Amino acid sequence: MTTQQETRPQAAAKPVRWAADAVATLREGARLRLDYSAQSLWRVDRLIDGIRAEQAPYAAVETVLRGLGAYAGEVIVRQTGAEWWSAGGDHWVRTPDGRLWDPIDEARRCFTGDGSLRLLCRQATGG
Repeated sequence: MTTQQETRPQAAAKPVRWAADAVATLREGARLRLDYSAQSLWRVDRLIDGIRAEQAPYAAVETVLRGLGAYAGEVIVRQTGAEWWSAGGDHWVRTPDGRLWDPIDEARRCFTGDGSLRLLCRQATGG
């Protein structure tokens, strides 16, 4: 059985909403402004570091991490002309050079201390 890939806008609907929700929540709750720039990912990485330092249980921050990963994916999409792809409930960003990136998983890796959304964006954009 093969899974058919979906391309934007169908595959983008959920991660775009998750990213927008994260931006709105952080603006209201933490007074953190995110502008979809690569530079803003420094703040996102620091935010995730802070959540990890508070030893929050993963289940309590899973939705926040998903939103922050989707935000990083949208940064990549907007800077490179990439597209969101999805299959089986997972979402990736496909850059114009054909490479697939998983910013949502990278946000989870940041939470465990093994990732960086800023560096993922740098690699994906060639910056």
